[in-house]
Amino acid sequence: MKTAGLFAGIGGLERGLAAAGHESVLLCDIWAPAKAVLADRFPGTRLADDVTTLEALPSETELLVAGFPCQDLSQAGMTAGIGGRRSGLVDHIFRLLDRRPVPWVVLENVSFMLSLDRGRAMDFLTGEFEARGYRWAYRVVNSLAFLPQRRERVLFVATTSDVDPASVVLVDEVDPPKSETRLDRHAHGFYWTEGVRGLGWAPEAIPTLKNGSTIGIPSPPAILLPDGTVVTPDIRDAERLQGFPVDWTLPATTVARASSRWSLVGNAVTAPVAEWLGGRLAAPGAFNVARDRVFAGGGRWPRAARFDGTRRLAVEIGAFPVWRARPALTEFLQYPGKPLSVRATRGFLARTERSSLRFVDGFQDRLRAHLRNMDAGAGSAIAAE
Repeated sequence: MKTAGLFAGIGGLERGLAAAGHESVLLCDIWAPAKAVLADRFPGTRLADDVTTLEALPSETELLVAGFPCQDLSQAGMTAGIGGRRSGLVDHIFRLLDRRPVPWVVLENVSFMLSLDRGRAMDFLTGEFEARGYRWAYRVVNSLAFLPQRRERVLFVATTSDVDPASVVLVDEVDPPKSETRLDRHAHGFYWTEGVRGLGWAPEAIPTLKNGSTIGIPSPPAILLPDGTVVTPDIRDAERLQGFPVDWTLPATTVARASSRWSLVGNAVTAPVAEWLGGRLAAPGAFNVARDRVFAGGGRWPRAARFDGTRRLAVEIGAFPVWRARPALTEFLQYPGKPLSVRATRGFLARTERSSLRFVDGFQDRLRAHLRNMDAGAGSAIAAE
């Protein structure tokens, strides 16, 4: 299908869809670093600056895709909801659909919007699509199905065509393998910025890549390696953990600081997830109605649901459409990580020691050993000077 991408970021949806045979005819993003990446990586594709001033979608558009801003919907953000200044930009999707309807729409956003403000965001989105004659289906999909990053996102598919959207997004399911937690054998990702109420613990994977602070300070996760070293991954491995080639975001440095690359990667759609979805858009499967459940409503939305034109139905399906084989995390990483600093390690340990969280046996001991090694290294460097 001919695809228009709004809030395109660095083109995760579009890159994945292109791998499945779809073609971008329009990309739109307002942030200069993102536009620099899009211009370089999608040469020849029309690039628009601002969704608020975009008058109409290209006439050949068959599929509209949008990873609309999640800052107002995420737990890491201000949780202002769908009416927030950033996430409220979704209104322009419906303005453009009213100007020039297209048969297919795909939206992507954080899973937290299913429960935020008692599901108000989903009430709004589904109501707007239903009012325009669309059937819809959505599902939470975990990037861990494809790559060693645990990242849950809602994939929402709506259509006015004769194809059931459930046959696109509510098919394919596997049980992921059980994750082992052996500190001496496996690498473990966690967020060193947490430690009191959460940790983001992920065996043989990293927790969700984030977009960093509001002032552009990167916030990569930490990785505890089997030898006890604690590192933060290189930006090139972060790109790979989102399914992009190495240095995909490098063009951003022509217009912004290098740290902007972390925000770009953290905001991106995982490309292999989009490729799977694009494959199902091209070749829908067969939805099994035995998965249908009663749609309770009245607050938190289910992790998967559909609207068949008459009824809203919850759907029983997991977050793993596939499970792609991958090497151990230590083998997946291609570039040396940066050792977690003394200050960061000390602050993280202090938070864990006053929290009520339970940690894997030996985890804090390994962090203390890392801190001693870092302290010793700093002392040796001072002595050498």
